[in-house]
Amino acid sequence: MGYLALTGGIGGAKLAVGLARILAAEEIAFLVNTGDDFEHLGLHISPDMDTLTYTLAGLSNAEAGWGRKDESWHFMAALDELGGETWFRLGDRDLALHVTRTGMLRQGVTLTQATRRIAATLGVRQPIIPMSDDPVRTQVHTASGPMAFQHYFVRDRCQPAVTGFEFAGAGNARPSPDLAVHLEGCEGIIICPSNPFVSVDPILAVPGLKEALKASGVPLVAVSPIVGGRAVKGPTAKMMGELGMPATAGQVAEHYAGLIDGFILDERDAALDGALAMPTRVAQSLMVTLEDREGLAAQALDFIRTLNGGST
Repeated sequence: MGYLALTGGIGGAKLAVGLARILAAEEIAFLVNTGDDFEHLGLHISPDMDTLTYTLAGLSNAEAGWGRKDESWHFMAALDELGGETWFRLGDRDLALHVTRTGMLRQGVTLTQATRRIAATLGVRQPIIPMSDDPVRTQVHTASGPMAFQHYFVRDRCQPAVTGFEFAGAGNARPSPDLAVHLEGCEGIIICPSNPFVSVDPILAVPGLKEALKASGVPLVAVSPIVGGRAVKGPTAKMMGELGMPATAGQVAEHYAGLIDGFILDERDAALDGALAMPTRVAQSLMVTLEDREGLAAQALDFIRTLNGGST
């Protein structure tokens, strides 16, 4: 028995830490977006999975929010001297992970298997599951044409106006085989406060995955990434405005309507409590400290137990 959390990178990883600290390793698994994976400098890069892996291993660069702590940049400096592409920064320690994973994949190891081995080597006991072993690539449609996600997000710093999204390859993808293992006997599912359009929707775009979540028959709750009309992290609010949506927690809840059974609002959006089309829970959702992360994780688990018919 345990829980499954759907997550992207930085924002979701904060709640993931809280869940990992208050649950035993066998009680929580993480299903991670791979829509922003890409090949760069001949290497397979998995930004969201690496962010979660480093965070759970205690190796993340807390100041930057991505990459490894105690990083050095000799490779990037040498690459710049040679006129190479340096818009996507790969630290020397981080580079070792990408080289290792790419080697495994070229030897026929699946992404699920490679992720499992890397996480275990770095001391992560909680299962980290890529949404699929098949390539799914997020394309951001902009006013000037479609862009690969990392070009939009990193190279162009989210500046182009967004008109929509596409998940190339999703139609032929299959959920990671590890998903079924962790859905069996699952008590509840949590959507972390990740960007609903480019972190969560790619996961849900994998055929059969959304159906598997719903068929589990357990409560599925989402944590709002919008607090008081602003994104906790990243371009969520900007995207919503460009898509003609109000940047509100209520709009995020509507985006998930038909899938989720409950929605967690921040205290700043308490006026929406009881006003949405699904049960709501008000909590302190800005995770500045470790205690904040544990507190929000505890609230999410208690909400699930309440929806399951248990007492608070």
